[in-house]
Amino acid sequence: ASELNKVIARHALAPSLPLQEDFVYHWKAITHYYIETSDDKAPVTDTNIPSHLEQMLDILTQEERERESGETGPCMEYLLHHKILETLYTLGKADCPPGMKQQVLTFYTKLLAHIRQPLLPHINVHRPVLKLIRLCGEVLTAPTENEEIQFLCIVCAKLKQDPYLVNFFLENKSKRPEIKSPGGTEVVKGNMLAPDTGQSLAEVKANCSQEPQAAAAASSSSPTSNNNSNNYNLVTSLLNLTKSPSLIMSLVKACEGLMLLVSLPEPAAAKCLTENTDLCELLTDRLVSFYKALPQSMDPLDIETVESVNWGLDVYNLKEDAAVFTGKRALISFLSWLDYCDQLIKEAQKSAAAVIAKAVRESFFVSVMEPQLMQTSEVGILTSTALLNRIIRQVTSEALLQEMIYFLLGEEREPETQANMAQNPLRHRLIEHCDHLSDEISIMTLRLFEQLIQKPNQHILHSLLLRSLEERNYLENKPQDEREPLENGQPHDAVDLEEDPLFADDLSPDSRLSGSDWLSSSPPQSPDHSKCDGKTEVHKIVNSFLCLVPDEAKSSYHVEGTGYDTYLRDAHRQFRDYCGVCQRWDWRGNPKPFEKCNLDSPFFEGHFLKVLFDRMGRILDQPYEVNLQVTAVLSKLSLFPHPHLHEYLLDPYINLAPGCRSLFSVIVRVVGDLMLRIQRISDFTPKLLLVRKRLLGLEPEGINVDHMTLLEGVIVLEEFCKELAAIAFVKYHAAASSSP
Repeated sequence: ASELNKVIARHALAPSLPLQEDFVYHWKAITHYYIETSDDKAPVTDTNIPSHLEQMLDILTQEERERESGETGPCMEYLLHHKILETLYTLGKADCPPGMKQQVLTFYTKLLAHIRQPLLPHINVHRPVLKLIRLCGEVLTAPTENEEIQFLCIVCAKLKQDPYLVNFFLENKSKRPEIKSPGGTEVVKGNMLAPDTGQSLAEVKANCSQEPQAAAAASSSSPTSNNNSNNYNLVTSLLNLTKSPSLIMSLVKACEGLMLLVSLPEPAAAKCLTENTDLCELLTDRLVSFYKALPQSMDPLDIETVESVNWGLDVYNLKEDAAVFTGKRALISFLSWLDYCDQLIKEAQKSAAAVIAKAVRESFFVSVMEPQLMQTSEVGILTSTALLNRIIRQVTSEALLQEMIYFLLGEEREPETQANMAQNPLRHRLIEHCDHLSDEISIMTLRLFEQLIQKPNQHILHSLLLRSLEERNYLENKPQDEREPLENGQPHDAVDLEEDPLFADDLSPDSRLSGSDWLSSSPPQSPDHSKCDGKTEVHKIVNSFLCLVPDEAKSSYHVEGTGYDTYLRDAHRQFRDYCGVCQRWDWRGNPKPFEKCNLDSPFFEGHFLKVLFDRMGRILDQPYEVNLQVTAVLSKLSLFPHPHLHEYLLDPYINLAPGCRSLFSVIVRVVGDLMLRIQRISDFTPKLLLVRKRLLGLEPEGINVDHMTLLEGVIVLEEFCKELAAIAFVKYHAAASSSP
């Protein structure tokens, strides 16, 4: 109290005292405490030290405000020259009086936050800051944990502003020499030795009674040297604090700090972060731990529909979560940490992102997920596949997506053959699961591939499809004049698309490719056929799909709002989105010229298309839900603007090589089988219409209808043909709109 009265009286008597004198006064008041006080067990809050430190900060802030930008004032010069931060660090490390560490952390934090001029480049700032960093995270759930987090985060923020400064924080990994007592034994912690400065608390007290210059010299130490083997203690301290069980916000703040550090562009820091810290280990260990905490069996619908998760906004409500479904809390925790890993990799410097993503692949995907996906238990397969589907949906960082794709599909680029299609066991197993005995597993795996092919990565389509189609050896190697169109003239139920209002105007510029050549995928037609203009060609292709299903097997024209035109708008939007995804890929230009194709090599459609075509061939004998998923995957593949993919999936006029099949030829075979079956079913058309109305909810469920699976399959087939027709029309129209 008497000390405080002196301060008040002093300000009353000398209100215009120069700032430097005021600053020195407050610092000397702190040093005098250590000279005059013998009882250092009283908490720091019972002393005037906090108020003196606060006054020093206020003076430094006021001084900077009153001076020109970038100019260092006498108070700041005093702080730097007399190494006040070094002395405060020693007092904080000793925590004398109790609570001093908290005060020192707060002082450092506010100093860095409030002073605009760059302080960290000064050796007498970054050196004690570095030493204080080492004290953070030493003890979990420490009373200073919140202040430690705040301090570390402000350092991270300053490094984000000036990334080159991070080089000051990469410490020489070689061990500092041990400090020995005169007797040759190591000085123990009980003596409160500060090995970073070589100062004990007793020495600090002695220095406090000396002149400031002498005190500055006594606290001097050599600068930290750097070489190629460095410690990154800022990262280490943040990693330690992420393990604290006490404060959720501490975890979030520590994670934010790490995200700032990984984003720094300095190559040395990125290398040190991935090679000399436990960052990769912490990320993957926690991901594995959260995954293993999930129930062995979960409803795929729960996994698919649980709300989207943001790692920084993971709100706990255990009672509510448990009431929704068992394992919801564990699932949200896993997805939340996955989101953090994904976002951190997205923000990370490129080389660091690649290393972290590889670590996630090896430690999580290969070590943990692969055995789950390869197991034989149907319940286990279903749960792990649903989780993988959710993971694929959630991952957005380029590096992690790449590693995940290599994990799922392998890195092979060469054409797929019957002999090598099983060389990647996981890829082979997943594709086989699309045709599993369990319909649930088949549907979930097909959904997984539907999700996968929509990710913005070229290797997915190359691995699954394009490497099998690049030589175009599905075409018959005949002279071009021997080719004939599939049909001549317009079919009797041709659809007039000339005045379609949806396409009255051109597609938006961002949905166009730079030319229409990619869509000229069929080889040149016969002279007569080539005379057809583009519009006639579109009509022929569209109607080739629309007329595949015979009239007696069509039911959509009996129900309002189920015509072909309903698919046009969706096809237009989806095609524009897919063009956006593929914009960076080298897919433009004509199909590969015949003279450059190896047409004599045997054609294999690839394992993925083989399974899809086999499934499509059984559309009349499969459950409705399976058929919906098979056609959903095929329609999405048809939307991609690759010339060979378009030719193989959407061109009815191609001459297939012997023994080869295309999507159109598979549907033709199904229709041939359907024609035979229709003749054996009485009242086929009324039954078909009833089933359609029931599927649309226009008719209540009643007595069972015979041949339900077949009738549902016919409805899906009709809708799929309309969808393919709409896609073909949209793609041709887009090509015509973008051509000169």
